[in-house]
Amino acid sequence: MAEAGHGDFEVGDALPPLDAEPISRLALALYCGASGDHNPIHVDIDYARAAGMDDVIAHGMLAFAYAARLVTVWVPQRALESLSARFVAVTHVGDRLTCSGTVAEKLDHRRVRIVLSVADQHGGQKLAGEAVVALA
Repeated sequence: MAEAGHGDFEVGDALPPLDAEPISRLALALYCGASGDHNPIHVDIDYARAAGMDDVIAHGMLAFAYAARLVTVWVPQRALESLSARFVAVTHVGDRLTCSGTVAEKLDHRRVRIVLSVADQHGGQKLAGEAVVALA
């Protein structure tokens, strides 16, 4: 795929994938502080177990942040016109997330729609989404 901004893209072209660090308890605690989402299901193992989980779970918005980073590595943040996601499955401590994106549609001569996916190390999809970006 050509670099964003050159316009030499085709429907079906893939963005370079983004491989995130494995989800750690530290990452979850830091994300709690950064996001203001202090739901104990993300950091308190006793709470998570009382809720029927084996362990704490990652914030869905953390996976969404990785998907956004995939796009903004490809284009400047100011080029991002819209970003949406549907949370598909729970992300666990230790999961290694890979974000991928594919140009799905040319909207006009300078804008494209990208289909996004975040999956774990086993190929289990965690998030499905899309972005619209303006290319220079």
